[in-house]
Amino acid sequence: MTNRGFEVVHATLDMIQPHQEPIWELPSFGLPSTSSDMERNELSEWVEQVTEPVINELRTEKSMVWPVGDKVLSLMMLLLDCAVAISVDDLSEAHTMLLEITQMASPHAVSCGERGYNSWLGLCSPLIDYETVRGALRAFDDASPFIKFACFTSNRAMLEAFRWHDRVHIIDLDIMQGLQWSALFHTLATRTEGPPFVTITGLGRSMKLLVETGNQLSNIARQFGIPFDFHPIAKKFGEIDIETIQLQRGEAVAIHWLQHSLYDATGPNQNTLKHIEQLAPTVLTLVEQDLSHHGSFLDRFVNSLHYYSSIFDSFGSYLSAEDPNRHRIEHCLLYSEIKNVLAIGGPARTRDDNFGHNWRSELARNLKFQLMPLSSNTMAETELMLNMFWPGYGYSLVGDDGTLRLGWKETCLFTASAWTITTLRDGSGWSG
Repeated sequence: MTNRGFEVVHATLDMIQPHQEPIWELPSFGLPSTSSDMERNELSEWVEQVTEPVINELRTEKSMVWPVGDKVLSLMMLLLDCAVAISVDDLSEAHTMLLEITQMASPHAVSCGERGYNSWLGLCSPLIDYETVRGALRAFDDASPFIKFACFTSNRAMLEAFRWHDRVHIIDLDIMQGLQWSALFHTLATRTEGPPFVTITGLGRSMKLLVETGNQLSNIARQFGIPFDFHPIAKKFGEIDIETIQLQRGEAVAIHWLQHSLYDATGPNQNTLKHIEQLAPTVLTLVEQDLSHHGSFLDRFVNSLHYYSSIFDSFGSYLSAEDPNRHRIEHCLLYSEIKNVLAIGGPARTRDDNFGHNWRSELARNLKFQLMPLSSNTMAETELMLNMFWPGYGYSLVGDDGTLRLGWKETCLFTASAWTITTLRDGSGWSG
């Protein structure tokens, strides 16, 4: 298959719009309250107003690979009507609609059918065990640039922070399989000043899986001739005793956080922020989905429908509908994320410790943190990485505010940033 190349968008960040500012050009009215005394028809009228531009776009969009017929439009409207029923606790009506959606949606259908199927799963399905995600993560990494984007941008920021340090300590807030560290080890091993002693503290949900990941990383480090130590912590970062993480004097400390919506990886936001401040890292690398977990059920539903539609479209251009890896990714990863965004949290999400809609905005208003702009070389090299994926013209990359944003066409999907802390680390976390 011929590589179609990749176009970097040299413009303002507005050219890639986060999901909070959808490209659908919605009318200027806010989300209605979903209080118990609201009339059902008021919500239905709101849904009709909000979805009218979406339906019109579906009818006129020329780049779509699927024909838009009455069944497609009916499915989209039925999904949104079901969301309205759930938001007003009309579960009987919602159940009836879910049965109808079950008949209309298919995991192997063309693009819109997949959206309906995965949104349906998000509305009604149980949790998937973490171990079933492992193979899907590798398939996701092979079929899209999203994980590679996160790994590459974070590694570049760490390499710059680790320069001339002979001991480095990486704290991975949700290490999973540690996919990115092999590439970092390779680069560290070829440094002019020689490889440093590398310690990784990996946090995760399962000690068994953490030990497996640690063993794999130890083998890789040995192959590269890198002295290495691994500390597993089977707990959420925001729930640990900070003294569990033992830092050595003179270490360059990096905290890495690749965010996702599969589950809550870190626990309470305030505790997470407090722990980061106490550890005072040389660099904090942050990769965020441009998807909000805040707001009412209807708000989350409309935003996630827009966000994941772009994800599905990007896969549709790379993998055929019959590809088993595509089904694995959508079934084991994406619908679990949709379910988590829609079903978990509810009112608890809307308060969320008074945090902003993303961690970038929270760190920016915190005087203890300072943005470390990602270099122009990082953007240029990320562009080369994106050329690996066909069709390259579908992906858009923007980086004019010190961050890098990766999107599919006009929709921003992931944003990478790096931060440093302006206060000195206290001695409570040191040992030795």
